Parts: sequence; C-alpha cells; structure tokens
Amino acid sequence: MFTGIVRERGRVVAAEWSSNGSGLRLRIDAAGTAAASRPGDSVAVAGCCLTATAVENGSLEFQAVPETIARTNLGRLAEGAEVNLEPALRAGEPLGGHFVQGHIDGLGRVRSVEAEGDGARLTIELPEELLRYCVEKGSLAVDGVALTVAALKGDGVEIALVPFTLRETTLSRLMPGNEVNVEVDLLAKYAERLAPS
Repeated sequence: MFTGIVRERGRVVAAEWSSNGSGLRLRIDAAGTAAASRPGDSVAVAGCCLTATAVENGSLEFQAVPETIARTNLGRLAEGAEVNLEPALRAGEPLGGHFVQGHIDGLGRVRSVEAEGDGARLTIELPEELLRYCVEKGSLAVDGVALTVAALKGDGVEIALVPFTLRETTLSRLMPGNEVNVEVDLLAKYAERLAPS
C-alpha cells in the first residue's frame, strides 16, 4: 500500500529485456530509497508496485513481468529516464495522499500542460473504462503521484499541479503525447462492484 506521496526521483541506469523479450529488468539509482530498502520490499516505481530483487550501492533492481509491461509505460523506459519512487507505507506513517495500491489500471495520454500561476494545469485523456471512475475533486494517481481531479473535460480530466509537485516529481517534464500510468480511486472500483444491479 502507498499514499502517492513521492519520496524520491530515481534514475534508470539499466533497462534490459529478457532473451525472449517478455520480461524487463530495471536498475534504478536512488540513494535514499535504496538505503531504506532490502530485497523483497515493495517500491512504487512510476506508480507501479514492484518487488526489489537486489539492493546495493545506492541502487535497486526490479523485474517487470508481461502483465506489468502490458498495462504500464515501464516498457518504454530507457537509460537516463527519471521515475517517481515511493517505498511501501509502514504502520504509523501519516497517510498524506490517498490509498494507492500500485496496481496500474491503464494508460492515459497527456493532452496539454499549461502554466497556471506558479503551478500548471495538466489535461490527460483517459479511456472510458478509467474515466468512469473519475469525479471532480476525486483522487487519481498519475505516474505514482496522488492528485486531485480539478475538472472533467470530455474524454479526460484536468489536474491543477502545485509548485511543490512540479519541483519534486517527474510531472514537470510531461509533454503532450506522453503516456502516463494511471490508477483510479480504489474505493470507486469497490463501490461499483458492490452496488446492486
């Protein structure tokens, strides 16, 4: 379980496909996260819950399987890319964002990023199967960052990004056309599942 509060930006130093092309090994430099992690720990990488397979010399290694690659943008990561990182929530820590599982529901596409005061207005196109769970002032995780939906806009959402988020996460580097990992509100999915038909 995570909160969507990014603790560090890591840098991909290796992205190696398996011999049959079905799996991806990622090695990420992230001194702070590595210092607090050990093999077997869960870490959200760009919002995806991955298991650390090795931790050494300020870096972490992860193995992404076909299911993860199919649902996320991890397969497009290249050496030098920055990713948002968040270690798993520990008992007693504050829940500053919202409930985030690290189970990506699908991909959104950035339509625009426009300056808005000291922050920015981000518009993301979403497929209908994800948009149905979005409500104004509801929660949405984008590349592992807990965000609030400012407005629904046709086939997408608008999000107001505050200066702190722009400074501390990879969202400041988004450009139109970029694909982002999206996790919709867990509670909305359960509410739909349990509602009488």
